[in-house]
Amino acid sequence: MGVTSLVSVDEYLRTSFPDGDKEYVDGKIVERNSGEVDHADPQSRILVYLTVHYPDFWSAVEVRVQVKAARFRVPDVCVIEGGMPDSHIVMTPPWLAVEILSRDDRAADIQEKIDDYLEFGVPHIWVVNPRSRRGYVHTPKGSYEAKDGILRTAASSIELPLAKVFPAPGGRQPAD
Repeated sequence: MGVTSLVSVDEYLRTSFPDGDKEYVDGKIVERNSGEVDHADPQSRILVYLTVHYPDFWSAVEVRVQVKAARFRVPDVCVIEGGMPDSHIVMTPPWLAVEILSRDDRAADIQEKIDDYLEFGVPHIWVVNPRSRRGYVHTPKGSYEAKDGILRTAASSIELPLAKVFPAPGGRQPAD
């Protein structure tokens, strides 16, 4: 991930990026790896599935989440209990943050995001790998691969079959 020069939190919050939102980490604007089909397709499918199946939660793509005073993360999909937040950024821990791996993502960078989310109080983080078609769940109690093909949050309040995220090879599958 590329990093640019130091800027203030206020400047970051006033900036609109023409090529997709960026994260802010301790004064630095940090590029996000996104914009390719193998990233956008699962992101869209996850959002649609969660919106249709869990209307009591507010779901959105690429919304800024202030995890610390000088850190803003932009999860690929963010899920909040109840309605849309009152503020223009998310300032309380979401119920779920979803990160979709891009081919240029580095393990250390993804782990730093997971750590930021957990320290902020996000109880569930899903990491989805479009190339391997696998999903991983991270919680304050630990991390594991969704070997049964279903990503879940606590008490199964939200479940997402990976088969709804990745269509069969050569075919299109609706997110229903």
